[in-house]
Amino acid sequence: MLFLQFVLATIILCPLLAFLVVFVSCRRIRIKRHMAIGVAADITTAILFFSVPIAIQALWEWSLFIPIYLLALSVAVIFTYIDWKRKKEIQVMQLLKRIWRSYFILLGTIYFFVWVIGLVHSVTIYLMAV
Repeated sequence: MLFLQFVLATIILCPLLAFLVVFVSCRRIRIKRHMAIGVAADITTAILFFSVPIAIQALWEWSLFIPIYLLALSVAVIFTYIDWKRKKEIQVMQLLKRIWRSYFILLGTIYFFVWVIGLVHSVTIYLMAV
């Protein structure tokens, strides 16, 4: 049980590792490269929904679970409205895929910046202590 907790904590705290593991696993079972990237991005997006608020809370002690989920809902509404205005007939699966992939880009970017800020913050604290 302790090993499972360690693995889950590692995956949540390091979604890039999850992306790489899923991508390599998909390539090993002979899934095409672009399909493997898509599957890895889809799984990593689900992990990023937990990782981003946890990383922000660990760094600044702010709880941003609800604002991030409201942001995700707003993105979905905006994408649906744009799709409806352009095509008048919504292709649900294509729309959901586009929304999910935009979540991957948005959350991945936020996670990257939080990670860099956390690294700079830790180095600054270390240098001030020396």
